[in-house]
Amino acid sequence: MNKKFRCLLVSLIFTAMWNGATIQAQAPHPERIYLSGTGIDNTKTWDFFCSAGQNSGKWKKIEVPCNWELQGFGEYTYGRWYTIKGQRPSDETGTYRYKFDVPKSWAGQRVKIFFDGVMTDAEIMINGKPAGEMHQGGFYRFNYDITELLNLGKKNQLEVKVAKESANRSINAAERKADWWLFGGIYRPVWLEVLPQVHMEHFVLNADHQGKLQAAVDMAGDAKGHEIIVSVRSLKDGKNVYTSNGQTTITHPINNSNKEQMISGEWASIIPWSTENPNLYVAKLELKNPEGKIVQTRETRIGFRTVEFFPQDGVYLNGTKLVVKGINRHSFSVDGGRTTSAALSRMDALLIKEMNMNAIRSHY
Repeated sequence: MNKKFRCLLVSLIFTAMWNGATIQAQAPHPERIYLSGTGIDNTKTWDFFCSAGQNSGKWKKIEVPCNWELQGFGEYTYGRWYTIKGQRPSDETGTYRYKFDVPKSWAGQRVKIFFDGVMTDAEIMINGKPAGEMHQGGFYRFNYDITELLNLGKKNQLEVKVAKESANRSINAAERKADWWLFGGIYRPVWLEVLPQVHMEHFVLNADHQGKLQAAVDMAGDAKGHEIIVSVRSLKDGKNVYTSNGQTTITHPINNSNKEQMISGEWASIIPWSTENPNLYVAKLELKNPEGKIVQTRETRIGFRTVEFFPQDGVYLNGTKLVVKGINRHSFSVDGGRTTSAALSRMDALLIKEMNMNAIRSHY
């Protein structure tokens, strides 16, 4: 038999198929303070200035998140204009402004601002000062630590300068020279996260179908002397799942100053995730400081499943060969362009399941 390869990634093509009742794309996060809305059906009004095209040359109001063309600004361009001699795609820029409160109670903590997606080059200013280097690339999340730029107890101003056409030729080649409409703007949510000086910055989980859970956690600051406590509960009934030794948690003492902490545990009596029975759980990671106080909590939905790839054979899920049947799905809406919503995602997922499919090739 050929050597088998086990995938330890959290997100694979099969995780696109949820139980329709549990889909909560762009749902509120316990640490998030949204400055924008969460989707095209939940937006906030910001100030906006467009450099060219429709409704340009003066400050107006715009809904965020949304591509600005769908709000009546700028110009529409279809991507294949790149290939027409003598034609150039629209390249207007847009400037967004929004004021937000920063309470004095945030003193001593770190504050980060997150952008889930901006098309295409973005320069972020807080109270007139740059938050960091320009971000380039329209399809992925980025963030800045803005702690030192904030005025505690006052209104603070966020300004985002967005260039629809990237200054990076490789990004234009990858993201814009194709058979789709070219859009500009803040088209995914924007939020703040208020965090302790030492915190869990990022984590990746792998949960296999036999109940083993592995976590790789990146720490910010020197976490020596802290502890990470991991627990799992059923999404269906909220009950905690017991570990193989009869406990409801595993504790990982942090005995060094390493940025990455590796955690592993075994959970008993779990029901594996599959495309036909997408059983889901909630994994909770709590950070406890040396004084014994929980200072940060992270939660995420998981399914216990094992995906294996056998060369010249196929894909196996939980030890059983899986016939993959799926389609492409674009992240697009007629009201928001590339801005969608949880309701639209739910509708598409249910439609795909009704077609007896078990996989999605999701664009962007």
